[in-house]
Amino acid sequence: VLFTAAQKVVGLLVTLVQATLYVVSGMYGDVASIGAGNAILIVAQLTFAGVILIMLDELLQKGYGLGSGISLFIASHISETIVWKAFSPTTINTGRGTEFEGAVLAFFHLMFVRSNKLQAIREALYRQNLPNLTNLAATLLIFALCIYMQGWRVMLAVKSQRARGAEQKYPIKLFYTSNMPIILQTAFVSNLYFMSQMFYNQAPNSPFVKLFGDWSPSNLETGAVANAVPVGGLAYYVSPPATFAAMLQDPFHALFYLMFTLTACAIFARTWTEVSGSSVRDVARQFRENQIVMKGHRETATAKILGRYIPIAAALGGICIGLLTVVADYMGAIGSGTGILLTVTIIFEFQEAFMKENASQYFAMMGKQASMM
Repeated sequence: VLFTAAQKVVGLLVTLVQATLYVVSGMYGDVASIGAGNAILIVAQLTFAGVILIMLDELLQKGYGLGSGISLFIASHISETIVWKAFSPTTINTGRGTEFEGAVLAFFHLMFVRSNKLQAIREALYRQNLPNLTNLAATLLIFALCIYMQGWRVMLAVKSQRARGAEQKYPIKLFYTSNMPIILQTAFVSNLYFMSQMFYNQAPNSPFVKLFGDWSPSNLETGAVANAVPVGGLAYYVSPPATFAAMLQDPFHALFYLMFTLTACAIFARTWTEVSGSSVRDVARQFRENQIVMKGHRETATAKILGRYIPIAAALGGICIGLLTVVADYMGAIGSGTGILLTVTIIFEFQEAFMKENASQYFAMMGKQASMM
């Protein structure tokens, strides 16, 4: 109980500190311009949002739902983004006339208003600065690949020493560490962005600051850089190319982003197995405590056999997750490659948790019926 309470207190303190740093560093505009009252309200809003997330997460952990509240929030946000950009009824004047923001609605609208139907199809597929059908198709393709690769696993035959003849399969999935590699990589890049933007806002002309990131503010009137994009420095090279054309114009950027993402995901995956209790040593100890051994091998060989699969599955799974993320970013998938990977893995985990819950309730019900007979 004390550990859980300490986690929540630390979470609130981190939320408050980061919200204060964001506002004081000028991420939402110069404090003198927006006013002290507005700055305090922004900090309060960000902190209150963190409190709501913690409360929702605790609500699910208390047994009123399945999984994690944070994961559910991430999945719902990315899903909402994809649905909105596919079917948004918002209209925007692009200079070529009024168009719908949603890619699907824009397709039917262009087919109706354009006399040249081939030109309408071309615009719906490749229009710039707005979601198009190519982005939507890339999103569906990445979703399908993620779901397909979730089923890749190696089944190890194990048996129990407690009950003779009781054999089962122990699965080692390709995504052994689930979505943790991309979560850690995203957290690392986000903190790098934050520190780089904070220093850039304080000293935009410093060569040392530009080495970490040169930013182009999207709101020049207030000087805020919260929605700025990196145009140079380390922050630029660890960010995905904005478009396929940008990737062709700067191939070194695309190659650096690819290598950075794959390497970071592989390292984070291997590290997570050691700190999360899922390493070879931890799994072998769990087998020993439950008197489970590999079929056809002695008990002393369990760690050796697991060592053939778990480290490779962790590193290779991290690389595959990173590669899917990069491919999704290169193809312009809606919601970003990271968001799609997180959404698919989270939904898959919720499905597995739901199936386990149903199975446990079924066996409990069968046990009660057997006891009554």
